[in-house]
Amino acid sequence: MSTIKQEDFIQSIADAFQFISYYHPLDYIQALGEAYEREESPAAKDAIAQILTNSRMCAEGHRPICQDTGIAVVFLKVGMNVRWDSTLSVQEMVNEGVRRAYTDPDNTLRASVLLDPAGARKNSKDNTPAVVHYEIVEGDTVDITCAAKGGGSENKSKMVMLNPSDSIVDWVLKTLPTMGAGWCPPGILGIGIGGTPEKAMLLAKQSLMGHVDIQQLQEKAASGAELTRVESLRLELFDKVNALGIGAQGLGGLTTVLDVKILDYPTHAASLPVAMIPNCAATRHVHFELDGAGPARLQPPRLEDWPAVTWQADTEVATRVDLNTLTKDEVASWKPGQVLLLNGKMLTGRDAAHKRIADMLAKGEKLPVDFTNRVIYYVGPVDPVRDEVVGPAGPTTATRMDKFTRMMLEQTGLISMVGKAERGAVAIDAIKDNKAAYLMAVGGSAYLVSKAIKAATVVGFADLGMEAIYEFDVVDMPVTVAVDASGESVHQTGPKQWQAKIGKIPVVAD
Repeated sequence: MSTIKQEDFIQSIADAFQFISYYHPLDYIQALGEAYEREESPAAKDAIAQILTNSRMCAEGHRPICQDTGIAVVFLKVGMNVRWDSTLSVQEMVNEGVRRAYTDPDNTLRASVLLDPAGARKNSKDNTPAVVHYEIVEGDTVDITCAAKGGGSENKSKMVMLNPSDSIVDWVLKTLPTMGAGWCPPGILGIGIGGTPEKAMLLAKQSLMGHVDIQQLQEKAASGAELTRVESLRLELFDKVNALGIGAQGLGGLTTVLDVKILDYPTHAASLPVAMIPNCAATRHVHFELDGAGPARLQPPRLEDWPAVTWQADTEVATRVDLNTLTKDEVASWKPGQVLLLNGKMLTGRDAAHKRIADMLAKGEKLPVDFTNRVIYYVGPVDPVRDEVVGPAGPTTATRMDKFTRMMLEQTGLISMVGKAERGAVAIDAIKDNKAAYLMAVGGSAYLVSKAIKAATVVGFADLGMEAIYEFDVVDMPVTVAVDASGESVHQTGPKQWQAKIGKIPVVAD
């Protein structure tokens, strides 16, 4: 029988969430490095290079891999012989550990958890409460997995009740393209099969906590060894999902997923519950065990184990843009897929700021900022520490701002936007009608992007915290023209081109 002390448990949780904020799982990074070597799409290869470079920078600098430092998820397997030396409940201890991690002054993490989700949506300020899953098992230890799941990937989660005779593969291949690129591929797909609807979702999430091991499974299949039905399904989905050509950041390419993980559970004879949850380029989780001998000791990966890939701004390929003198005519001249290096002053704003702008315009009120001939960056940065002007500041999913795009372009004077992933039809129509452009920054490169930001000042809606309007002064911030003034979207053209090149799945006619 072991006794788990309250302080040991709390400190282990705190250390774990700090640890995963700046260390990718090494198996993920090595698999991504192999994907980089295989990749033939220049745009996808560049995006992967940014993600790998960002990852190593975060490991060296102990700063978050992504500005969305996630909602805290904890899986606990508590041995039946464990005793607790604690005055707090297990949920309270987890919350205290998360609180310490997210408010650590040396590596402050972004607090994204909102209380009263269907009402006031008030930030809890410390990213609590955590989402905790419990299982009582044999033994005298506590088995713990901590994960930080960002909103971009969580928002793409899917669940379906199929008929028992329906094809799981067909559903995945039909559903995945509808998820867009806001989940920041290349990542990992977690699939849960069976049980009940909520069990399938939990299985999908749990499956993402496993190691990347698809290569070993491929080797097993090649050796002629007998595969289980789940193993065969993993291999089939891995090949067919990558054959869709979605690629890194949805730009088109050879690698969309680095692995497909599946867990299943017995289900009702009339049912086939299937859930799918993606893990993004900011895959973050760690596993450890407490046996009463003190807090967990997490082993950092060696920096030399990172792939030897370093992204640098290529001025021979990219076009430098002066944001301080930018005109509508210059924006209209940009071409789909063109790489730009942004220099000068840009504004920021995301969901809450756009909603407030819309409300103010409807009331005829003056905005706190003049958007005429300006560019807006969809971002909610991490607070700075030490000598930083801003913390990690990668892009947020742009489609959430689609419904505001026409208003911003036609009522504020805005001429271009920067965000993550694709735009929907409503936004593309507004961009085309106003001869504007949408620029894509790489999700999963938040620390790398922050190094291009030389000054950051809050210029509007300071009460919104990380969702306030900032003015950034940037130097050579890398972006790609994702939607040009004619309405052409690289997120539509790129995957189709690469799906055709890969040739394993016929291109579906529009």
